[in-house]
Amino acid sequence: MARGCEHPAGCHTGRLPTLASATVGARLWLLIEYAGPWPSHLESFQLPEEISELVRRALERGIRPQLIRRPGKRTRPQEQGIPVLLAYAAGERPWLARGVVAGPDDLDLDAFVAGALPESCILDDEPVFLVCTHAKRNACCARIGLPLARSLAESLPGRVWETSHVGGDRYAANLVCLPHGIFYGSMSQAAALAAANAYRSGEVILDRLRGRAGIPEPLQAVEHFARAHTGECSVGAVAVESSRSDGDVTEAVVRCGDVRFQVVVEPSAFTAPCGTACAETITTYRLVSLDRLTPVRYATPALA
Repeated sequence: MARGCEHPAGCHTGRLPTLASATVGARLWLLIEYAGPWPSHLESFQLPEEISELVRRALERGIRPQLIRRPGKRTRPQEQGIPVLLAYAAGERPWLARGVVAGPDDLDLDAFVAGALPESCILDDEPVFLVCTHAKRNACCARIGLPLARSLAESLPGRVWETSHVGGDRYAANLVCLPHGIFYGSMSQAAALAAANAYRSGEVILDRLRGRAGIPEPLQAVEHFARAHTGECSVGAVAVESSRSDGDVTEAVVRCGDVRFQVVVEPSAFTAPCGTACAETITTYRLVSLDRLTPVRYATPALA
């Protein structure tokens, strides 16, 4: 454990489970480039007025706001407007857009919520990668995230951003792949580059995968176990079609390519003794059952 780190031993190395831990409330993302100091919490609105107003409007509409900056840079030449990125992950075909807005009134967030491209933005067909480096939120994010962000940016110039808190400090360094909202945790530089290259090819890697943001954690677990069982790596090939919960047990029907499975999961406690306030029991999930569903072909009798 590094000096000053209060997380359980093994949290940042990939030895502890990361599955089903992606941020649940994030299917729409507003990324605001801001090289100034980041407050510990964006919702405190301790930012320049126009940036705070963008954050406030995003939160009111259920959009996830993030501050971003280029790796290794803390200042940038003064320019007109506020650079922004939008990631829409709520539909079957997620998309990414970019723009420079004059102010909060120049960005139509209501159109964005409806799935439409705001007039002040243009579509971007290349993915972006966020690495949490938010020191004021947790020192581990900066300690591990900063060198990772700089290393990844050297391999993928122009596509990598440092970002404010994404959730799950114990999983630092955290990597988010947009527009789909794929989360990875406990990333090394080699693991991050492998995950980013896989995502650029339309695939995920199960190692250190936290899940896809915006869906409940039990369903993230369902998707994870379905992928592990079938070896399906394509980002869009796995999706939960229906689910129900009975207490802590979740049962779901998940499509995996052209096949459907009935998957049952339940929470499982993982205890990592640490002796600090951050060492509470970590909740992960275990697979109860996974069964392939046989398609039923209904026969309609010929009319006499």
